[in-house]
Amino acid sequence: MFLSIKNIPKVKWSSKKPLNFKPKLSTFFYLCIGLGIFGLGEGLLIISYTGASPWSVLAQGISLNIGFSIGLVTFFVSVFALSLWIFLDQKPGIGTVLNIIIIAAMIDFSIAFIETPESYLSKLIMAIIAVLLVGLGSGIYLIANLGPGPRDGLMTGIQRKTNFPIAAVRAFLEITVVSVGWYLGGTVGIGTLLFAFGIGPAVALGLFTVKKIFS
Repeated sequence: MFLSIKNIPKVKWSSKKPLNFKPKLSTFFYLCIGLGIFGLGEGLLIISYTGASPWSVLAQGISLNIGFSIGLVTFFVSVFALSLWIFLDQKPGIGTVLNIIIIAAMIDFSIAFIETPESYLSKLIMAIIAVLLVGLGSGIYLIANLGPGPRDGLMTGIQRKTNFPIAAVRAFLEITVVSVGWYLGGTVGIGTLLFAFGIGPAVALGLFTVKKIFS
């Protein structure tokens, strides 16, 4: 089943190489769709008030202190993460740039037009749907193969430079950002845990679903 997936599948609209700045129209289209779904999921998790994903906790905490929207802060945090690639010999693709723009825009769009449910059960259901959407969006944009997101690239770049296990690097980064975000007032809760433990299977399900539809 989907949990056994070990590699990023290829479909007919996948880019043959990540540093492709003139992708096929279909590749570009599905990349944007994937990033839009990803951003919607991130937005719904914030709106649920059950606890955001680690990087969104950081953006939410900063937002509360400087008055910028969470989406705008997400944009600047992503640009900062991308700037650190200079020291890690990482090269961005068109997907990296669009990741920064589309996800930030979709977070603000979601917050502006979708209301927080009243009951706790509804909030929890929204959080579960949010994680599944992030997983589906991740699956689409990973299969598009047009470059990693700025935070994923930061993680893999640090891993290559330090030779630490990728899981340890990811844990260090996410524990750091969620701790700073929580200190600044970001929401940490069961939604954060759902994301932490559910995003891996959700991405695997997203990859499996996209491969099944387009193979």
